[in-house]
Amino acid sequence: MFGGSEGSVMSHRTISFFIADTPPPRLDKALARDVPEDANLSRTRLGRLITEGGVKVDGVVVTDPRARIEEGQHVTVSVEEAAESHIAPEAIALEVVFEDADLIVINKPAGMVVHPAPGSPSGTLVNALLAHCGDDLSGVGGMKRPGIVHRIDKDTSGLLVVAKSDAAHHGLALQFEKHTVERYYQALVYGVPDANDPRLRGVRGASFEPGNILKLTTQLARHRTDRQRQAVLFQGGRHAVTRARTVHRYGTPPVLALMECWLETGRTHQIRVHMAHAGHALVGDPTYGGKRKLAKNAMPEIAAEAVRAFPRQALHAAVLGFEHPVTGESVRFEAPLPRDMADLLDVVALAQV
Repeated sequence: MFGGSEGSVMSHRTISFFIADTPPPRLDKALARDVPEDANLSRTRLGRLITEGGVKVDGVVVTDPRARIEEGQHVTVSVEEAAESHIAPEAIALEVVFEDADLIVINKPAGMVVHPAPGSPSGTLVNALLAHCGDDLSGVGGMKRPGIVHRIDKDTSGLLVVAKSDAAHHGLALQFEKHTVERYYQALVYGVPDANDPRLRGVRGASFEPGNILKLTTQLARHRTDRQRQAVLFQGGRHAVTRARTVHRYGTPPVLALMECWLETGRTHQIRVHMAHAGHALVGDPTYGGKRKLAKNAMPEIAAEAVRAFPRQALHAAVLGFEHPVTGESVRFEAPLPRDMADLLDVVALAQV
C-alpha cells in the first residue's frame, strides 16, 4: 500500500509495500511490477532510486538493481518530492488537442521553440506548459516539468505529445525509441518526385516502393563545418528512413508537390534534409532550400510571389498516433494545415485555373 508517511526530511515521501507472488528475479523489475500505481514511478526512476540508496528491503538499504528479491519482503522507497523547475512559467496561449492526468497533446504554431536554449530563453512551449499544467505536473525525473520526448523545429507547425508524469514519460520515450509512434507530415516541395525520373533513380539512398512511394535511407549527422545543419552520410551518423508520397501536383507542367511524409526514425531536421538530398527541397526552407526557386513563367506571378515570400519551411506535423503509456489505449490525433500553409496552397491551386 502507499505509505504516505514523511521521512526525516520534509522534502521526501516514503512509499511502503510488499513484494507479491512469483516476483521477477531482479529488484528493479520486481519494484516496477509491484510499486503502487499512484506513486507514479517508472522502472527507470526506480533504478535511479535504488542506486542512490533510496530503497530498503526488510529495513536494509539495497543499491544493486540486479539484487534478488523474494515474495513477501517489505520494501520502502524514499522519494524526493518533485522540485520546482528553474524554467519560469509563462501565460502563453496553447492549442490543446488532448489532455489527461498523464500527458498533453499540443498543436504547436510555427515560430515557437519547444525547449528553452541560450538563443531562446523564454516564450517556449515548455514555458507555456509550466503555466498551463501548474500543479498537474507530478514530476518527471524528480522535477516538476513537462517531459519532452520528441520535438519539431521552431518553424514547423503541428502535433507534439508531452508527458506530465514520470510513468508517461518513460512509456512514451520507449515507443519513440522503438519507432512505433505514427507520425505523418505534410510538406510543399519543389518538383515532383517520380519513380520514372532517371535523375532521382541515381540519387544514393533513394528508392521507390509500390504506389510511387519515395523511400530515403541514409545516415544523418551534424554538418562538419555548419553546426546548425544536418548532413547526409553513408558511414557513421545515425540511421534515418523517410517515406513520402505525392498528394497533389501544382503547375503545368507540375513544378511543386504537396507531399505526405512519414518517419520510420526521428532525427533532427530529417524530412527537410532528406527531401533536399533527393533534390526536392521544401518551399521556404532557409537552411536546406539553398537558392532554389521556380523557373521563370513556371507559374503565374501571383503564385510565384507567394512561394518566394513564404517565410518558413512549408512543413506541418499533421498526424500523431501512439499507445497511451498508462491506459494502453491506441490514440490518434490530426491537426489541419495552419492558415499560412493553407493560404499558400490556395494561391498556387487557383493559379492553375
